[in-house]
Amino acid sequence: MNRTEIKLVNGDNAVIVDDGKIKILKSENYNFLFQKSDGFFARWGKTQDDDGEFELGLPEIADIEIAEVCEGVPGIGPCAFCYKSNTGNKGENMSFDTFKKIFEKLPPTITQIAFGCGTLRKHPEMWDIFKYAKDNGVTPNLTINGDVDDHEFDKIAELCGACAVSIYDKNLSYDAIKKLTDRGMTQVNIHFMISQETYKRAFEIMEDIKTDPRLSKLKAIVFLSLKTKGRSKNRFHQLTQDQFTNLTNYALDNNVPMGFDSCSAQKFMKAIKGHKNEEQFLQSAEPCESTLYSMYVDVRGDFFPCSFSPDTEGWKTGISVLNCNNFLEDVWFNERTRNFSNKVINCRNCNQSCAIYEI
Repeated sequence: MNRTEIKLVNGDNAVIVDDGKIKILKSENYNFLFQKSDGFFARWGKTQDDDGEFELGLPEIADIEIAEVCEGVPGIGPCAFCYKSNTGNKGENMSFDTFKKIFEKLPPTITQIAFGCGTLRKHPEMWDIFKYAKDNGVTPNLTINGDVDDHEFDKIAELCGACAVSIYDKNLSYDAIKKLTDRGMTQVNIHFMISQETYKRAFEIMEDIKTDPRLSKLKAIVFLSLKTKGRSKNRFHQLTQDQFTNLTNYALDNNVPMGFDSCSAQKFMKAIKGHKNEEQFLQSAEPCESTLYSMYVDVRGDFFPCSFSPDTEGWKTGISVLNCNNFLEDVWFNERTRNFSNKVINCRNCNQSCAIYEI
């Protein structure tokens, strides 16, 4: 069992205990529990002052980009709505050595890392990175497009807590889901970007979840709200609230397991207004937590609030994690980061989905 003490910004002492199955943080005002076997997470305590301007939270989840090269799906190519505009022609890989240096800078409050991997076989040290994270108590997760070979399926099942499969080529993706669940993975989701242009297909996929045996052990379909950045700009358009509500109601009425990114939480909370299980559902709705409980590091080792924030106002450049002396002091409680967190808190208080984009 690992036991670590850490001092919070308000002077409170926090204790982090990791027994290999559960990671727990305990302090006077901020606590969490993460169960590694199924991803269950709970947070409780007093996390901000009466004015909503002071956050005690620490990074619990990190989104770390380790590869930029993405060839997309065979016969289709890179995603038409990729917000990073990745291609198979150029891009960097984060080396294993660089990842270890970044990992050692991060606080022990990190429970999971969502890895941005691009085309898996293009990163020669990816599995070393995943194993290092897992061996050091942090659960690796990733998203794939289905273009994965049997060796890679074996490694995902061995090393990852959760895997999301994006749906571009239906049979390729559905087969991938079955191959992962057949290997014993219980946290396999569909990731699907919702927009005016993909709205109809979202219902088709939910119909398939009800009828296609390859999806019988799927955990959920997770709806990802559109951010008009990269290749999606001027080509894809956000759903209305009524459309999002229709998706939600269809899933609930047809017992289709569904989830959503934090960017969609405000729309979900409006969609379930008046539902008999509204209070229960609200417990699963986490609005934007960037710089409150989550963070992003790009392939060059620079910190940003989230993966959508680079090149936006206040974040034309990131804050170097590689070159910082103390992550909490130099990065997490940096004035730029705290300014953004105050914007996020204000968005939460005003039922606004995002401090950067219209969702």
